[in-house]
Parts: sequence; structure tokens; C-alpha cells
Amino acid sequence: MTAQSPETRSTPALSVAVARDDPRDPGATALLRASHALMESLFPPEENFHLDIDALCAPDIRFFTARAAGSVLGTGALAIRDGYGEVKSMFVDEAARGRGVAEAILRRIEDEARTLALPCLRLETGISLHAALRLYRRHGFEHCRAFGDYPDSASSIFMEKPLAP
Repeated sequence: MTAQSPETRSTPALSVAVARDDPRDPGATALLRASHALMESLFPPEENFHLDIDALCAPDIRFFTARAAGSVLGTGALAIRDGYGEVKSMFVDEAARGRGVAEAILRRIEDEARTLALPCLRLETGISLHAALRLYRRHGFEHCRAFGDYPDSASSIFMEKPLAP
């Protein structure tokens, strides 16, 4: 999940390279741990649905990092599900927020989903993650009902986006 403060929105965009990567890479692991710590500070344990690092290594997951100057600035993943793709593990380093990193990762996830001929993308995000919600809305995601194994949760917002072939 991403967050932006008003001060960072006017910061120039970064030139980042987004590629498939290993979630066990030290830079990726550090960001994933920061993301998990943030989610655990904001939401009750039963309403935290992040994937742990081992789960992100599964064959049905495509994990991506955004890098600039050798540093991992953001992460995101595509979970391949029956009939759709799910956006998971979106997180951007605080120092890089508001600079186009999350957009670059989300575009890469969408491109991968289209390559796999998935008809739509779905996601679950936290109700208080306002910057993440703005990002997803800007990229065409709309509210939907809970999907997959997710329970209805007061802390969650579910969204989806159809993908044109």
C-alpha cells in the first residue's frame, strides 16, 4: 500500500526500472517488513491480509521491485487466481512517495496480467490508506464486493478493474 503526503506530491518523478524480482532480496525484504509493520499498526490482526515473504515466492505469484540507482524503492505483486489477478504487496519507500514509483509498479502488474490474458485485476486495501485509494481510482479501479477467501471486513475496501485484451 502506498501513502503520499502533500509535501511529496510536487517532487519530480523518478526514473525507475520495474522488473520481476525475488522477495528475499534484502532491499525487497526490508520494504516488505516495513509494509507489514505499518499494516499491523493500523489494522487488527484478523484484518491484515498481507502475504508473508515465503508466500510471495510461490509459483502463482509474480513479484516486482522498482529500482533506481540500485536501490529498491517499491514492491508489488500479481497473484494469479482462478479467473482474475490480484494486486498484492504494493508498497513504496517513504522517501520515494509521490514520485511515480507506485504508478510504475501498478502499470507493470497490469502489463503482466494482460500478458497472462487475465480478464480483470482485483485488490483489497485498507480503508484508511487514502493515497493508495487515490492511486487505484486514478488507474481505473472501482469498488466491488469481497472476493476470494476474504471476509467482509470493516477495515477493507475491495476494488477491481477489467482489463481490455
